[in-house]
Amino acid sequence: MTTPQPPASAPDQPLDLAGIGIGPFNLSLAALAHPLHDLRTAFYDQNPTFQWHPGLLIDGTTLQVPYLADLVTLADPTSPWTFLNYLKTRERLYPFYFAERHHIHRAEYDAYCRWVSQNLPQLHFNHHIDAVRWNPERVLFEIDYTQLDPEGEADALGRAYTRNLVLGVGTAPYIPEPLRPLAEAPGVPVIHSADYLDNRDKILAAEHITVIGSGQSGAEVFLDLLRNRPTGREKLHWLARSPAFAPMEYSKLGLEHFTPDYTHYFRTLPEAVRDQVLPQQWQLHQGIDTHTIADIHDELYRRSLNGGWPDTVLTPGVFVRTAGRVGATRVELHLEHTQQSTRSRLTTDAVVLATGYRERRVDTLLAALDPYIRRDSNGRPRIDEHHRLVLDPSVKGAIHVQNAETHTHGIGTPDLGLAAWRSAVILNAITGKTAYPLPQRTAFTTFGLEPRTAPRLQNHHTSENRHTIPRQLPVH
Repeated sequence: MTTPQPPASAPDQPLDLAGIGIGPFNLSLAALAHPLHDLRTAFYDQNPTFQWHPGLLIDGTTLQVPYLADLVTLADPTSPWTFLNYLKTRERLYPFYFAERHHIHRAEYDAYCRWVSQNLPQLHFNHHIDAVRWNPERVLFEIDYTQLDPEGEADALGRAYTRNLVLGVGTAPYIPEPLRPLAEAPGVPVIHSADYLDNRDKILAAEHITVIGSGQSGAEVFLDLLRNRPTGREKLHWLARSPAFAPMEYSKLGLEHFTPDYTHYFRTLPEAVRDQVLPQQWQLHQGIDTHTIADIHDELYRRSLNGGWPDTVLTPGVFVRTAGRVGATRVELHLEHTQQSTRSRLTTDAVVLATGYRERRVDTLLAALDPYIRRDSNGRPRIDEHHRLVLDPSVKGAIHVQNAETHTHGIGTPDLGLAAWRSAVILNAITGKTAYPLPQRTAFTTFGLEPRTAPRLQNHHTSENRHTIPRQLPVH
């Protein structure tokens, strides 16, 4: 190990904000913090460069949110870090204009984020965070890190001091317990969809393939496999625990669940009610884009034009009870159908688990701070309206979280469309001023029964209508 480099910040010149993790959410925060010249910031990530779901950048796949849900636009459309300005720097504004694309390619979003990450000065890749502590004597957080060399090996140690922290450590691929031993065993073709592109050729070479998971990722993987298998010899199974291969709720009023208005409403609900509501909202964010469903059906239909059916099985409402190996490489899945209460076995040569992601627990990273963190009745961190962990009053600094507050802020937590707004909320809280003005209202829907004052109507002829009215009828 080489001689440690000087720390990124000293106790007499601490950072105002240190970010741990550089995914889209902390990248948004860094971009919006960049013009705030009085704010000293630094962001750390152990990866060598920005990465956004590289294993799922399948050709032709698009974001499920409009391009306005970039890193900054919904908080500051004049920012130099907008997606449109990215296109301008690439001399691609006119092609984009004529393409009339509201939902951009996923690979294009990844390229845009990498452009931002390569041009913001306060980002530090190849930095692994070892520990975070609160120093009551200095009234600062201490961050110990290891700087990595290009090969990912430890190169130098360092320490940074900061008044505030923001955790954007992202999510981790979720593998159901019955399949975990197979996914972790070497040589067994059971992978999570997060690693799909890295293993695509090997998966396609398998005699029989099974995809598990009914969300967008499962649909995209199944469609990609289907398009690249010979007609009549597809040998594909697509299994899902959900009761149907259901479309994502994408109506205009349904989308208002991804607004700050709904976030504010959800946060005010009792903990038990929030826990009850979240599973009921699965189709708002775990369904399949209707165009993808149509493409799958079109591909299946095309393969039936000459008579016969494609060699595919699509079965919802089924889950894997147990799984094991058959021979050297084959996998046997023990299945159960929820509604029928029937069981069967499926032998397959490769399995792709499109089983989603889970929020990464911050307990290990914040182990030294655990005594200061206030928790709810289920042991989860309590998080306030500014996306701050509720800490013991003796800790004078703030720890903000990004994409770790679904249990308190609702289904919009991982949504890219709320990234810029949440970043603005955090920066306003840290600076103690309105660095970014926030909208007072963002939805036509009124969530809850608390009356809201309506805007006054300007009438030059009479003042009879100049009074406030409730937005819903009185409840008797």
